[in-house]
Amino acid sequence: MDPQDQERFREFVDARWGALLRLANMLTGGDRHEAEDLVQTALMKALGRWRHVEDPESYVRKVMYRHQISRWRLLRPHRETTFAVPPANLGVPDGTATADLRIAVGQALARLTPRQRTMLVLRYFEDLSETEVAHVLGCSVGTVRSTTHRSLARLRTLAPELGGRARLAAPVPSSHAPKGAHT
Repeated sequence: MDPQDQERFREFVDARWGALLRLANMLTGGDRHEAEDLVQTALMKALGRWRHVEDPESYVRKVMYRHQISRWRLLRPHRETTFAVPPANLGVPDGTATADLRIAVGQALARLTPRQRTMLVLRYFEDLSETEVAHVLGCSVGTVRSTTHRSLARLRTLAPELGGRARLAAPVPSSHAPKGAHT
């Protein structure tokens, strides 16, 4: 790798490390060490092909998705980790409601299987369409739809304390407007 490519790679890592780590943290269910390993693995793979990578951000994210999928396929007989029920009063009037919601959502996602968590993160956190998720994961759109539906139902069962708070806390992007709605 020539010095110019090395510098470009360093600049990319410096600029995008935080965002990539946040994504990895969600994909791994909040395990900081696994998240760091996931980002580092993706960056190492990108480094090997750096000269040929046109869109580094997309490439690294796709490597992260696929590596995480490989991990949950290897963990198939999955033992689910359980957590204590969070306190009933999650909304504190001191301005911490958003942080409380973020923590509650993170804990709820951690209770899902890696496959379910990956589908929801790609679909709703990364805001990918069903077709894009299917392409990234190498499955059919029907699989994405059914897995997403079951994952959301399980999330509602596992975390009823969230109720409608998640919808109220974050505005829905205009790309999610109902079909036929005109703005």
